[in-house]
Amino acid sequence: MRIFKLSICVILTFVLGFISGIYALPIISAPNSPSMLELATATQHTKYKGQFVTTLKDSDLLHFAKGDVSVSNDNIAFKGNIAPGPDYQLYLAKRFIETEADFHTFKGSMAHLGDIKTFDSFIVPIPDAINIEEFNTVIIWCESFGQFISAAQYQSANALPIVKKAI
Repeated sequence: MRIFKLSICVILTFVLGFISGIYALPIISAPNSPSMLELATATQHTKYKGQFVTTLKDSDLLHFAKGDVSVSNDNIAFKGNIAPGPDYQLYLAKRFIETEADFHTFKGSMAHLGDIKTFDSFIVPIPDAINIEEFNTVIIWCESFGQFISAAQYQSANALPIVKKAI
């Protein structure tokens, strides 16, 4: 009986350590987030804005993003918070997506932009071949676990692009 209890304790300790490592490793190995100056520079030519919110259907306490996203022809810049996790990827979609099922259904029509390695802000360049006007939603997706994190719609039927006045 004592060996059985000891074995259970060892297995539980291993499992808890493994799960903690999966959660902590991306945080420990994350590069520095962009500075306020880098974010300000990246958002100078913003054409559209959107917001990641925590109230989407498949967002939850462990899988969410909250903050403002700026979309330009050159990059997507985000200032806010993302729940830490491994292998986050940024996509553009032609329709608003808020569930894993919808993500899988429409993934073939999405544009993959790149990795997200930081959890409080990021800047991801947009390849020249991608026209942001053809899309309306930015999506954060965890590729390793097939987990929807969040989405921010930057264009809709009633949304207007940002117009900057000359000074």
